[in-house]
Amino acid sequence: MKQNKGERRMAKGSKWIKHLARTGYFARGLVYSIIGLFAILAAIGSAESKDTRDALQTVLSQPFGSALVTVLIVGLVSYGLWRLFQAVMDPDDHGFGARGLAVRAGLLTSAVTYGLLAFYALSLVGISNGGEGDGASPAEMIAGFFGSRPVSIALAAIFAGVAIAHWWKAYRRKYAEHLKASDAVMTWLHPISMTGLAARGCVFSILAMLLIFRGLMSEDGSGTPGIKDALEYTQDLPFGAFLLAALGVGVVLFAVYSFAEAIWREINIEDA
Repeated sequence: MKQNKGERRMAKGSKWIKHLARTGYFARGLVYSIIGLFAILAAIGSAESKDTRDALQTVLSQPFGSALVTVLIVGLVSYGLWRLFQAVMDPDDHGFGARGLAVRAGLLTSAVTYGLLAFYALSLVGISNGGEGDGASPAEMIAGFFGSRPVSIALAAIFAGVAIAHWWKAYRRKYAEHLKASDAVMTWLHPISMTGLAARGCVFSILAMLLIFRGLMSEDGSGTPGIKDALEYTQDLPFGAFLLAALGVGVVLFAVYSFAEAIWREINIEDA
């Protein structure tokens, strides 16, 4: 049966969005690979912990770094747009219930986060200033209106919710609902995905705790912690080197899970 013009246009758009999503998952995997590897190196004393911005700077310092960062920018923008599409069009059918709206709000937050990371990457190749200098971060701008402590507590609640969602997703193997891989692939992908998601949940739980400490116990509640702060906090704990190494391995496994999503993730554009 011959497709009409509208159906061909929809099929072409669906294919484009699928490429966008898979490119984004691959970019996320690359960023977390760098973060996890440097966490492991930091645990054995060979390097310092890195966050997402440091990861981009590491890529830039390599041969052909500008070209690599440019490729990453495409991936980060792709991932941000895919998250925005998920939040608005709801291809995974989260719905409009309380839980569904919370998930979609998280997807929208992820879209903004990766958009800002892409904007920072643009500054590394000289296209934008990336909010450097006297510019304030989004969290600091919001804090200027509502106060530092309320914003810190709100962010802590969000990060705690994200951590619990990651642990639940790992425990219930909810990720498998969206992966179209063979049984043989899932045999080795299950432990990788579960460990990676649990590790990323631990990072978010540490961030939530740091936000509570900074919001309730500091004088001004200033400073929004990032992944690097979470890793450094882990390193300062008793047996911190072992804990940081374990967390680093978990983050690398989350990167592998991201690569798996780039390959086998089911993209339900037609159901949106």
